[in-house]
Amino acid sequence: MSARKLFVAASAMMGLALGISGAAAQQQHDPGAPDAEIRIGNIMPYSGPASAYGVIGRVEAAYFRMINDAGGINGRKIRFISLDDGYNPGKTFEVARRLVEQERVLLLFNCLGTPTNSAIHKYMNASKVPQLFVAAGASKWGDPKHYPWTMGGQPSYQTEGRVYARHILKTRPDARIGVLYQNDDYGKDYLKGFREGLGDKNGAIVSAVSYEVTDPTIDSQIIELKASGADVFFDIATPKFAALAIRKAYDIGWHPVHYLNSVSNSIGSVLTPAGPDKAVGLYSAAYLKDPVDPRWRNDAGIKAWRAFMSKYYPEGSQSDYLNVYGYAAAQLLVQVLRQAGDTLTRDNIMKQAANLRNVQLDVALPGVIVNTSPSDYSPFESLQLEQFNGKQWVLLGGVIGE
Repeated sequence: MSARKLFVAASAMMGLALGISGAAAQQQHDPGAPDAEIRIGNIMPYSGPASAYGVIGRVEAAYFRMINDAGGINGRKIRFISLDDGYNPGKTFEVARRLVEQERVLLLFNCLGTPTNSAIHKYMNASKVPQLFVAAGASKWGDPKHYPWTMGGQPSYQTEGRVYARHILKTRPDARIGVLYQNDDYGKDYLKGFREGLGDKNGAIVSAVSYEVTDPTIDSQIIELKASGADVFFDIATPKFAALAIRKAYDIGWHPVHYLNSVSNSIGSVLTPAGPDKAVGLYSAAYLKDPVDPRWRNDAGIKAWRAFMSKYYPEGSQSDYLNVYGYAAAQLLVQVLRQAGDTLTRDNIMKQAANLRNVQLDVALPGVIVNTSPSDYSPFESLQLEQFNGKQWVLLGGVIGE
């Protein structure tokens, strides 16, 4: 699905002028928000090594179709323009310029990846176009002082890394730790938080090996980690490589206590391809409800999500956590757009994004509440540990906040 646009309802709302001519005259908007629509740009890896994440763009397109069918946002339909960058930072920059300068979108929303978003970070801020709810957890997305036009859309990688480190210190104080990480800002950010969490116990890391996103396999890295004598494994990998790591470790008889970063803990996209039997006992972390967890069977939020999936994205997997993530991200953007009212300027979009108060998303775990402010660009700051039992993730303890 290369270089593909996902357009959601390009037609205009009719009959809006009736009785509201005075209000219409007071409307303010920037490029991307003419009278009848709101143009939202998005960049996803529909192809390439991170293509498993492409479902996020598809479920978001479906969510905006649902919003449009219900009348849109303040009388405007959302036009969602989602393009493929193949998880290639060079292409990401080209695509971002196309969306901003040719498609004239109001904002970029939930573009995926740390290296890819890093490639457009300065451009988006120099252009004063919102880079909103970035689909990556690098700490740099929460820096309003230096990058006021960029806001993250998930818990920070450093926070998550510290959570795992503290759990290891508490449960396995004599651990010998092996780390696999992607050799870019994404992998290094997780590793930095993990080292911070270990504190003066950094010597417990007996091996830390990296891989490149262009590598065909990571077999040699897993063999090297096993040879190091590590009995705990922190797996910092995107879905393709996470599945390869799970499978290879099992196949060579290496059975460490395995911690898998949350960006790759989808049962549908990662654990099923790897083999669920090979993933038993894995630890990870969550801030959204897992649709295969039986505790949410009668949950109102998951019921609403399933009804949405059945009607608007029937081809999508209802066991894939990424489809929950995309739904949550789209719901959060709609909250911002509704708060913006008729003042659909880029400046007001960022003002509203930095003024979210006690937002409880349908699919967020109980206790995970979205709050932002002009000095706090981190919508999600809580996580809960979980462990895979071969069929679903089982939540452990309570929600952990920074």
